[in-house]
Amino acid sequence: MLARLKKKYIGDKAFYVRYISIAMPMIIQSFITNFVSFLDNIMVGQLGTEQMTGVAIINQLFFVYALAIFGVAGAASIFGAQFYGKGDHQGHMYTFRFRLYAIAFFTIIAACLFIFCGDGLISLYLTSETGEGDPTLTLQCAKSYMKIILVGFIPFGLTQAYASIVKETGQTFIPMVAGLIGVVFNAVFDYILIFGFGPIPAMGIEGAAIATVMARFVECAIVLIWSHTHTSKNQFLTGAFKGIGLPSELFSRILIKGFPLIINEILWAAGMTALTQSYSIRGLEIVAAGNIASTISNLFNIVFIQLGGCISIIVGQYLGAGELDEAKDADNKMIFFSVACCIVMALLLFVFGRFFPAIYNTSDHIKNLATSFIYIQAFMMPFCALSHASYFTLRSGGKTIITFFFDSVFTWVIMVPCAFLLSKYSSFGIVTVFFLTSATEFIKNAVGVIMVKSNTWLNKLV
Repeated sequence: MLARLKKKYIGDKAFYVRYISIAMPMIIQSFITNFVSFLDNIMVGQLGTEQMTGVAIINQLFFVYALAIFGVAGAASIFGAQFYGKGDHQGHMYTFRFRLYAIAFFTIIAACLFIFCGDGLISLYLTSETGEGDPTLTLQCAKSYMKIILVGFIPFGLTQAYASIVKETGQTFIPMVAGLIGVVFNAVFDYILIFGFGPIPAMGIEGAAIATVMARFVECAIVLIWSHTHTSKNQFLTGAFKGIGLPSELFSRILIKGFPLIINEILWAAGMTALTQSYSIRGLEIVAAGNIASTISNLFNIVFIQLGGCISIIVGQYLGAGELDEAKDADNKMIFFSVACCIVMALLLFVFGRFFPAIYNTSDHIKNLATSFIYIQAFMMPFCALSHASYFTLRSGGKTIITFFFDSVFTWVIMVPCAFLLSKYSSFGIVTVFFLTSATEFIKNAVGVIMVKSNTWLNKLV
């Protein structure tokens, strides 16, 4: 029996070399990005609780836009990875055009919402009249940060359009390098512009926003320049700008398969934002503590997030080539590997996570809350890894309707009502509320395992 389990869940050296060679640059890039975000968060946190909370609120709202862009890229990637695995470069090019058009559309929508509805969106988090923090000052800080960060939408969208399709070809190194340079640039200018340096005056949170926008332009420039100077490696660019059209049949197929995925990403991100808003009923200090905990936890979560993303690339290539048995075998091994890695990462977070809140310039109450949230996130990490791997398995085979119910419908029907009702009407402490809401992940695990084992995702789409 042990031999059978080992054969099913443990790969050989060649398997892990391929898997890790794709995953490691993505993990490194994501780690660097999140580490600099962590440093940025600490630097803003030195300015005060209101400044940190204001920036956290805008980042929550930006998260919805970012996930919409990831959803667009993911919708096209369902077909892009399979076109590449099949060797159809023209089909691959058409998925690139789809990304450009769809990302432009969502960028315009998001910018309009931020410009015309920004005050109302920010105010959703400022409903509590108790607890720590000045809601009026928090609103002012959030608005100051938002006005500048809007400029970064354009380079962010372009970077995702190019980086997502480059990664489908297995070339994850260049997006990693671009991300590395961008975040180092961000970190250096964060310090200079937030606190001032020489003749440059201290600009506070406005400085943090300017540094972030500058870094996004730098990253975008690197990815675009490299892509267009290495067209032999990026054959999707051949003819990409010699026309504007898409075959109607392919456009319809991407839209039909991808629309649930795009909506899913938007609704899931909005659901995470609604969770934060529900917790904020108990006071602005919950938003501040949650921001500290999530910033630190994200450094550890990148392992299962990027390993899950690799599942969609590798399994998608197998499916596109018609190698269904190989796709199933690789998927079993990658899911097991992802969960095993995250058990280790969870232990590391549990041991070292409690030291991070002490770095922030905020109250002891907020630091203690953040520490409790970190412990809960560490406990839940392996279970989140299983759900995440299951999600990308289903998505790689085009099961976007199922992933829609599995992800965003679950968030809005189970998690958000749980957080809201417990926060507003129960006598439980916020730590208990946070744990009970997080524990709904167990339901998602059960559904995910059943769906993956059903093999309904083993589909060749191109």
